[in-house]
Amino acid sequence: MSTRRALRAPALTAALAGLVACGAGPEAPPLAAITLDASRVAVAGLSSGAYMATQVHVALNSRVHGAALVAGGPYGCAQGTLETALGPCMAAQPAAPDVGALVAAATRRAGEARVDPFTAFDGDRVWVLHGAKDATVSPALARATADLYRGLGGDSLDVQVDDARGFGHGLPTINGGASCEAPASPWLLDCGIDAAGEAMRALFGADVGAAGAGDGTLARFDQTALAPEGAVGLADEGYVYTPTACEGGTCGALVVFHGCQQNAEMVGEAFVRDAGFNRWADVHRVVVVYPQAQSSYVPLNPKACWDWWGYGGADYDTREGGQVRFVAAVLDRLAGAR
Repeated sequence: MSTRRALRAPALTAALAGLVACGAGPEAPPLAAITLDASRVAVAGLSSGAYMATQVHVALNSRVHGAALVAGGPYGCAQGTLETALGPCMAAQPAAPDVGALVAAATRRAGEARVDPFTAFDGDRVWVLHGAKDATVSPALARATADLYRGLGGDSLDVQVDDARGFGHGLPTINGGASCEAPASPWLLDCGIDAAGEAMRALFGADVGAAGAGDGTLARFDQTALAPEGAVGLADEGYVYTPTACEGGTCGALVVFHGCQQNAEMVGEAFVRDAGFNRWADVHRVVVVYPQAQSSYVPLNPKACWDWWGYGGADYDTREGGQVRFVAAVLDRLAGAR
């Protein structure tokens, strides 16, 4: 997950397994359209994926109506430089991000129509989770994220922050994964905390009963057909989980972004199968899309992070950014518009 942590032998083994899994079998089919309830579309992400989810929510807030953010930071934090990303936006050093300045910058972008108007935030839900023992991304970023959202949307947003529980850098799960306080690949933490379930309740409502069995369909899909010209950092294939109820009925959609070193290339299907979102997708009637980034050295992104500091160009966190436009194309395809 850390952009500064060396790739260890177990992660390298998982990477090789992921490459085998991604390369095996027939070519991935196109992402299938569903009967999409456009009022129930949200994003979620871990670490670099949380930053990506925030970017998509802010840039496309007329189409995306909630965000669940784990171990990330505020929109626009990196300001297009890796040095700022590694300093204020990960370590909160030499100081935490200046939220007031970030709000002002985002407001200027809205005025220039580079992101959607913030009036569309009305009624959106934002859920921010950060482990108090996170040694990779400072827990101070949780409050900064919440403060930025409140600065952009005011009382029109429902913003919840949970930064007091003692876990490290990763996505807490109810069973399986690495130690809760000693995170390691695949960055799922055995904490007895169902973070995916809590995220989906925050985004889609609490009155749904127990989690499902996760017995819908998890499938690969072709990302190349949806990647806009000039977009970088995207793998050829992504994953989508479709609950049985969504094969013939109206459903919402949740786009979940993995963290650095957590894509299928590096961890196989561990994240897309075991993070916990699929079980709750059944009862919330939500299709879960797991887009995939890929590692590269040109541009410099060896750990397959989502672009939250600008390796894809100056517009990376606006509506014109390549990866943001890719997510817009995913939403179009789900809605049957492409």
